[in-house]
Amino acid sequence: MNRSCGVLLPIFSLPGRYGIGCFSEEAYRFVDFLAKSGQTYWQILPVGPTGYGDSPYQSFSTFAGNPYFISLEELIRQGLLTEEECAEAGLDSENCRNTAGSGAPGRAGREIDYGLLYSARIPLLRKAYGRSGHRETEEFRTFLSENDYWLPDYALFMAVKDAHGGAALDFWEEDIRGGDPAAKAAWLEKLSDEVGFYEYIQYEFLREWKALRTYASEQGIRIIGDIPIYVSADSSDFWAHRDLFMLDDRKRIRLVAGVPPDGFSADGQLWGNPLYDWERHAADGYDWWIRRIAKCRELYDVIRIDHFRGFDEFFAIPAEDTDAKNGRWEKGPGTALFDALREKFGETPIVAEDLGYVTDTVRKLVRDTGFPNMKVLEFAFDSRDSTGAAEYLPYRYQHNCAVYTGTHDNETVRGWIDSILPEELQLVKDYLDVRSDDPQEIVERMISAAHSSVADLCVIPMQDYLGLDNSARINHPSTQGTNWKWRLSGEELTEELAGRLLRLARLYGRSTR
Repeated sequence: MNRSCGVLLPIFSLPGRYGIGCFSEEAYRFVDFLAKSGQTYWQILPVGPTGYGDSPYQSFSTFAGNPYFISLEELIRQGLLTEEECAEAGLDSENCRNTAGSGAPGRAGREIDYGLLYSARIPLLRKAYGRSGHRETEEFRTFLSENDYWLPDYALFMAVKDAHGGAALDFWEEDIRGGDPAAKAAWLEKLSDEVGFYEYIQYEFLREWKALRTYASEQGIRIIGDIPIYVSADSSDFWAHRDLFMLDDRKRIRLVAGVPPDGFSADGQLWGNPLYDWERHAADGYDWWIRRIAKCRELYDVIRIDHFRGFDEFFAIPAEDTDAKNGRWEKGPGTALFDALREKFGETPIVAEDLGYVTDTVRKLVRDTGFPNMKVLEFAFDSRDSTGAAEYLPYRYQHNCAVYTGTHDNETVRGWIDSILPEELQLVKDYLDVRSDDPQEIVERMISAAHSSVADLCVIPMQDYLGLDNSARINHPSTQGTNWKWRLSGEELTEELAGRLLRLARLYGRSTR
């Protein structure tokens, strides 16, 4: 990467009407804002369809797109929906419009209501599907052909899930749960229209996303897409490819993912994702991963892989356990996977998320792949981990890395300032040469420290540029019910803010605009 900078903002956090950020005009305006601000990158979170808990890291498919991101305004423009229908659905309220005046900075008046989206937005998409006539177009037939590796399984998976009232895969009848071909054929015949609906949704998602990505490229903005290392146990990926995962003799999940107990969590973290059978992946030349990365290359300019250390070693927890205490480390594929990807694609721009418990072997894997890794400034002042924290101080960086003030999993810098220990705050002030007690000055100095570092890439969450507190936090790991909800107010993207970002980018040599 050349020396550059970008902004982290999930698609769902974009402003606009109808309850959630999507591929509407506001997305194009945000791209314009980035271009005016001297940015090169827009980093987003995973774009897959979300289920219980609304986490983009627990998706029904690693290949599919989130139907909530389809622009209702675009469907109105196509004549598939009307303004009145969208208004009657209850989505076009002040809370959903997310305009200035809808609340104080933070959450007030701007949270996403996922229950409302499910009950109101999905029926609107079904109406659009019924009026679309898409099946008769050559473009749609080409789409089906180009996505035949994953789309039939995903569309049937979702249709069967709907027929079971949204129940997870574990609660289906044994034959269809296990993917019996005769059962799949019978369900496909029974649910052909529902399957068609899910095919159409993916067609429209991809059509709109490609248009937005093309526009971003024309403005000099590149997209950093985020993918989880693992897939959900309740996903079409696991359902259709059980043989690629660690199963017992009865074809049930044997081991699941997580991380061990540490100073932050006495029980560790139990994520519950099925773990890959890496020997099986290696036996077929990592075909599934090659197809997955091929899809990512279609969607993004740069790929950030979450929990990269799992390719070196992964923490395997017995599936029946209720915490991570009994897990053990097992070896991952190492460089073999990335050698296979390089042989297929040549060089693929990848950022390695190597945060957390990092060993010498993880560091070696990152070096051997040549991928830039991540540095998070908030981690640099943690008194509980003084040895590990030091590597996040800017004077320790190498050029080939990406620096962040924080990520979607962290507190905002403003909120973090209020939560750290007094001795940690004093260290922050000493390091940044802050002489006052003004927290906003610390926020600004943290941003400047990231920009001024030697890291090739600097990415700042939008909340930090706005100086927002933890009411604007995206995610608090290991919790549910309050995450993935924060949205930007459209009137916060001011000319003054764009000018401030541009000055920083120019001052520290991260923009040629």
